[in-house]
Amino acid sequence: MSENSQFRFGAATGVGSLPGDDAREAVKTAAGTFEDFPFLPELPARGPGADMIGRSAGMLVELYARVEPSGWRLGDRPGRDTRRARAWLREDLDALEEFTQGYEGPLKVQAVGPWTLAAALELRGGEAVLSDAGACRDLAASLAEGLRLHLAEVRRRVPGAQLVLQLDEPSLTAVLRGRVRTASGYRTHRAVDRQIAEATLRDVVGVHDDGPVVVHSCAPEVPFALLRRAGAAGVSFDFSLLTERDDEAIGEAVEGGTRLFAGVVPGTDGPLSDPAGSVMGVRTLWRRLGLHPGLLARAVTVTPSCGLAGASPEYARRALAHCVRAARSLADNPE
Repeated sequence: MSENSQFRFGAATGVGSLPGDDAREAVKTAAGTFEDFPFLPELPARGPGADMIGRSAGMLVELYARVEPSGWRLGDRPGRDTRRARAWLREDLDALEEFTQGYEGPLKVQAVGPWTLAAALELRGGEAVLSDAGACRDLAASLAEGLRLHLAEVRRRVPGAQLVLQLDEPSLTAVLRGRVRTASGYRTHRAVDRQIAEATLRDVVGVHDDGPVVVHSCAPEVPFALLRRAGAAGVSFDFSLLTERDDEAIGEAVEGGTRLFAGVVPGTDGPLSDPAGSVMGVRTLWRRLGLHPGLLARAVTVTPSCGLAGASPEYARRALAHCVRAARSLADNPE
């Protein structure tokens, strides 16, 4: 679903990861803070299998991964690491079901996208899946099927939710620019052709055919136009990394109906500005692009700049609540 004109996104939400290892507490925080746009948190502090790569590897169909000293590596059969990843995801979904009883509205779930997964997962020989075009296709197909099953499970547990699928693609720009290092560290993998990258993303985005897909990257140089062509209804990014070179792509995205998930609240502990100050940059961007202020609240969802796994629990709670207040400031005073 590439158009979001018929879909009501919430004004603020989280990115994905939170600190700590208590699934019930994390979901309670996410659902309680974002009453009109909760998300399913990830808790990487629990260990391998709860991290973003391991969690998504556990969703794969007929492909299995295990932890090696160098990272996650594909293997022949499901082992302890796959079982652990799937058990933690079930625990998270149990908590989500408990704290979203009767909820109706948008609900966001996250998974790693095909190119970041290809850059992170190793083949049996130790090189990244990214090094083998056929392996990349197989991985994307397995991920797509796994996401289809995952979305069906979330729908079953939270039947009133309108699901938003977020694909995390922090490595996409490096993949497109040939900046992903080989296992030796001395070379980089060849850049993936942009048309192939776009087609693969489109296939995975197409799995969620009854709701919007948002692509998240907290890296610089987010390829906004490519993501829109691939069918993304929204793009989530670290607002502080934007440069004026991004202006044209962002203006075209907004005018084309793409939702901007603006990461304006810092993801690690530090002082928070007042809510209006947090979205001042968004207002400035709007004026620079000549966009109508009335579009702001309809085009922007406020988020942290990236996941909050590296923050303290107390700061993470404050940062999420701050997103809600900043979004309210944007809606109340768009100019």
